[in-house]
Amino acid sequence: MRIPRPKSLNGLLVLGFLLVSLPLIFAIIRAATQMNEFATDSQALVIQGVQATNQNQSLREQLSSMERSARVYQVIGEQELLTTYQERLERVRATLDEIATNSADATRTEQIRELQRRVNAFDSAMRNSERESITITNALNDFSALRDFVDGVSRDSNRDIDSGLSELRESAGRMQRQLAIQTALLVPFTILVVVIFTALLARPLRQIDHAISTLGDGKFSQPIAVTGPEDLEALGRQLEWLRERLLEQDREKDKFLRHMSHELKTPLANIREGTELLMDGAVGELQPAQKEVTDILRENSVSLQKLIENLLSFSAWQSQLSDLQLEEFELTSLIRTVIDQQRLTFSARHLKIKARLAPITILADASKVRMIIDNLLTNAIKFSPDGGVIRLNTSPTADGYVIEIADEGEGVPPLEQARIFEPFYQGSTSQAGHVKGTGIGLSVVLECVNAHGGKISMIDTERGAHFRIIMPKVPVSGAGH
Repeated sequence: MRIPRPKSLNGLLVLGFLLVSLPLIFAIIRAATQMNEFATDSQALVIQGVQATNQNQSLREQLSSMERSARVYQVIGEQELLTTYQERLERVRATLDEIATNSADATRTEQIRELQRRVNAFDSAMRNSERESITITNALNDFSALRDFVDGVSRDSNRDIDSGLSELRESAGRMQRQLAIQTALLVPFTILVVVIFTALLARPLRQIDHAISTLGDGKFSQPIAVTGPEDLEALGRQLEWLRERLLEQDREKDKFLRHMSHELKTPLANIREGTELLMDGAVGELQPAQKEVTDILRENSVSLQKLIENLLSFSAWQSQLSDLQLEEFELTSLIRTVIDQQRLTFSARHLKIKARLAPITILADASKVRMIIDNLLTNAIKFSPDGGVIRLNTSPTADGYVIEIADEGEGVPPLEQARIFEPFYQGSTSQAGHVKGTGIGLSVVLECVNAHGGKISMIDTERGAHFRIIMPKVPVSGAGH
């Protein structure tokens, strides 16, 4: 069963953003709500504590004032003092009513009601007895118990406030633990979402990157398929269309090269045959100057035939390079054979070759190794100045062998080094000789090296071009494809 997911890249990105941000937003809102509730409870507790303290202090002062006025009235007996007592009594009652009305605690309300009953009992004794009676004296003597009761109410109020503070501390602790748990859950969830969406995006992006790299390397045989969001799949289909177009053009190019090569070979064969007849004296003995010109014609016709044969064989080389015919042979013997075939060119250009060849027996495709040496040596001859030196070295390594060829020509400009192994690419460096190359020699070398699982690179030198090939002991067929 396929998990439903957005069809476009933008939809996938939006979904990922929502999955990452929504839990974070929820956690922030929940934390803000809890903090607001905590602040509200703290503010209410502070207000309650301040009000209770003020009310208890005011009540105690009012009761003390009422007691003083009652005692003075008992001693002096003036009516004005009784009036003063009545005023203070009313303030006490008003304070008690206010406390009872605003109190949400049933226990505190009951305490206030009890205090009201005691105050009313004291007032009843004051009103219904003679001022010097024993009843008033006893009521006044019991007033200390009334003050103690008020003190008890104040202590209970303080205990309630302390209890509220303890609850707030516990609430703050719970809030911290909840935030820690939310963070501990949110971090791995966020990482998991990022990993999942990275994987969802990485696969099609890797496929696209691989497809572009494959097309850039000129390999059009493998179909391109991109799986993922619809817009990336559409891009994959466009790359597949481009691959088919490039493959078609590549086939047309090969077809053109084959046709043109065949068309050129026939007149060239006639030229070579006529030149050979002239050299053999079929039409008479040639003068030295005529012989020199004929020799030049023959030499250049041979070079031209070789270029045409390279063009004719290029497509076949590309299609057969991954098929290695492995055999054991002496690398030194093969290289000396290739050098001997170029002796005439060396002599004509007054070139010197310095070869340091280690005795190495290798397991490889002899024809392709010959092709590597021949093309690199031809390339070195082509760009060497007359009288120059070409160096060719071989050496064994722990896991294979190394071949190096260097010339004393102008070298390859840094900006062109990345392209010299592309088919048909010809750099700006001037070439010696009359026949310009086709630009496929180094591309053939690269393909042959890759077919063996080796690597070819250019070494930075002050003068000329220096190629280094590192080949493995055991070739890996098709390693470069």
